Amino acid sequence: MSAALHLCGPEDLELLLPLVAAALDEQGIPPDSETLRGALEALLGGLPHGAAWLIGPRRAPVGHVLVSFGWSPAAGGITASLQQFRIRPALRRRGIGTEVLGALATALAGHGVRALEARLPADSPAQGLLARAGFSRQEGYLRLTRLLG
Repeated sequence: MSAALHLCGPEDLELLLPLVAAALDEQGIPPDSETLRGALEALLGGLPHGAAWLIGPRRAPVGHVLVSFGWSPAAGGITASLQQFRIRPALRRRGIGTEVLGALATALAGHGVRALEARLPADSPAQGLLARAGFSRQEGYLRLTRLLG
């Protein structure tokens, strides 16, 4: 199984929509199809605040990755935050995730991104995958969020 990454453009919307909706559903978040479509259309249409990739064969992807971009003086510039990363359940635990995260890190670093971050629930089984891919906790830091609007 190839973990090839394909940067998404507007022509990938119909492939990406059900993948993102399935990831939200898996998290217990009922996807609102109209809101989701609008958000992905903006992202795939050139919104500079994030990017999306299909994993595996472009015509029959096995998963996807969504990142958003930010900036941090501590990291030395542009940062990327993993917003969604999902591989179809039947294909998990085969090394695809580790391969994808390595390829993603290489691609982002090649475009000047200085750090790749992920936020997980404390009991997430994905912690092992992220550790194998080089992610580590930043000791002494607690991530707090205030939702606006």
